[in-house]
Amino acid sequence: MRKNIEKIKTLFESLPYIRKFYNKTIVVKFGGHAMVDEGLKRSFARDMVLMKYVGINPVIVHGGGPQIGGLLSRLGKESRFVKGIRVTDDETMDIVEMVLVGKINKDIVGLINHFGGRAVGLGGKAGGLIKAKPLKMKGADMGFAGDVEAIDASVISALEANNFIPVIAPVGGGDDGESYNINADTAAGKIAAALKAEKLILLTDVQGVLDKGKKLISTLSLSEARSLITKKVALGGMIPKLNCCIEAVAGGVNMAHIIDGRVEHAVILEVFTDSGVGTAIGIKR
Repeated sequence: MRKNIEKIKTLFESLPYIRKFYNKTIVVKFGGHAMVDEGLKRSFARDMVLMKYVGINPVIVHGGGPQIGGLLSRLGKESRFVKGIRVTDDETMDIVEMVLVGKINKDIVGLINHFGGRAVGLGGKAGGLIKAKPLKMKGADMGFAGDVEAIDASVISALEANNFIPVIAPVGGGDDGESYNINADTAAGKIAAALKAEKLILLTDVQGVLDKGKKLISTLSLSEARSLITKKVALGGMIPKLNCCIEAVAGGVNMAHIIDGRVEHAVILEVFTDSGVGTAIGIKR
């Protein structure tokens, strides 16, 4: 009996959040360990279905770097990176598109549908969703590595209006129809801003943003987030993630979160509980 009462208390804890986020859009970047661990993949799919059934509109943008790297390696092709961005020649772009759109996207859609959702997979070229341009890096030819020039979110809005869960592979289209490989964090942030989403959630393989003493920072204002970068407290891969969140909130997203995707049901814990997990960015002091 006591165990059942605790379950009921948990349900009531989530009620104000269900009410607050009802009919709102939450963009989730799905990546890291959560994408390769089968148990975490399945729990993530269930989480997205649960969110949809309580009236929240999840939009998923996924990465796939390790899977792309693995296939390139098996084909005897070396992966090259500049500042963490994959140099994408013509042959590599074909592989990127095949892995992201042809494999990973379909796997995520299939899992969500298996658990009772109605997911639709999209490459960023579908409906002109992601208009891309070549990514400029000083002193480096990045090939078909791309940056976001514009987002046309009308295809996402149409899917949301018909109770579908959009699952987006970050491949953008150029002026002449070329495909460009877009960083998934960047794509998720730009899509969230275009939708004026309630939240942007980035799943990572760390707890969240850490201070100098390696302790988790639960909340950050935009100025505090910028300060962590300028004072070199945030380093390495955390810098582009923080910049992505800062730009998204500045572009109209209500709140951005960097959370640990290695934790089962991390998105649900962040959205529906008082304590949450990870770091929330955009708190007004």
